Amino acid sequence: MTTERKYPDMWADPEDDPRDQSSTTGERQTLLGYLEFYRLTLKMKCDGLNAEQLARRSVPPSTMSLLGLIRHLARVEHHWFVRVMQQQQVDRIYWSADDGDLDFNGVVADDEVVSRAWADWEAQVAAAEAYVESAASFDVAVPLGEETVELRDVLVHMIEEYARHCGHADLLRECIDGRTGQ
Repeated sequence: MTTERKYPDMWADPEDDPRDQSSTTGERQTLLGYLEFYRLTLKMKCDGLNAEQLARRSVPPSTMSLLGLIRHLARVEHHWFVRVMQQQQVDRIYWSADDGDLDFNGVVADDEVVSRAWADWEAQVAAAEAYVESAASFDVAVPLGEETVELRDVLVHMIEEYARHCGHADLLRECIDGRTGQ
């Protein structure tokens, strides 16, 4: 049974939207709230699509797809929270020396590839959340090249990264089935 939305031009009616849109207080609640909002937005933009739809490229010559965005954001979460903030010397995910854009270029319309991408993204988000929860403060700083980077800067960067790519996801989804919105 399909129910009609009160606001058909919106992605979800306000009472059905899983994202917390209440006011925030303080730096921690604000930064983590916005990051969670955009992570959920990415999931919403991909909801209900099959492997072919998720892997569908935008406009030639771009290799951008919703599945590529999932893989890309898993890679970005891994880079910043594991490789940079935790200083772990581990291989990058969705990257190779031969293909620096493997996150997008390696996309194929296959259910196993989709499942793996979501599993990787969810694991990287969980690892990032665990790291942030365990951090003494947002002032924690680590070396990055010749400079240092604070956890607070990484969180702001992640919000920016998700916000930009959620805009891409909105356009990609509209091309697939016409759905647009918040």
